[in-house]
Amino acid sequence: TGGCMHSTQGHTTHSGAPSLSEAPATALTPTKMPKSVSISKQLASIKALKKGSDLEKAIATVALIFRNSSDPDGKLGKATAKNLLQTQFRNFTEGEESKPKYQDILSELDEHAENKLDFEDFVILLLSLAIVSDLLQNILSVKITK
Repeated sequence: TGGCMHSTQGHTTHSGAPSLSEAPATALTPTKMPKSVSISKQLASIKALKKGSDLEKAIATVALIFRNSSDPDGKLGKATAKNLLQTQFRNFTEGEESKPKYQDILSELDEHAENKLDFEDFVILLLSLAIVSDLLQNILSVKITK
């Protein structure tokens, strides 16, 4: 794939338990928190998202989950990526295993030239699986009445 789209800013380290007042000077740089800290607390530590939209928070959540699971080089091993799909993306993937499109997407993961995925590859994988899922089709077909 093309160049990696994620920024090295997300890899800033910070010792101790960060609070909002201790956050780095730039509003875009989240502090590096231990993996034991919940995603919602990590999300709350990002100043730029204090008044962020649901969509912005959704993308930031994907980035945080990726960062928390990635190795020191900022990459995900295939086994880790598959584990994230089973634990964090189960509602989009459950029952989809028999679909040819689903199998094609996962076979591409197995055939990936590197043994690791960068953030761009991971997001493409998530979106590809979501697009072919019955759950997304159900969400998109629901008519909202006011």
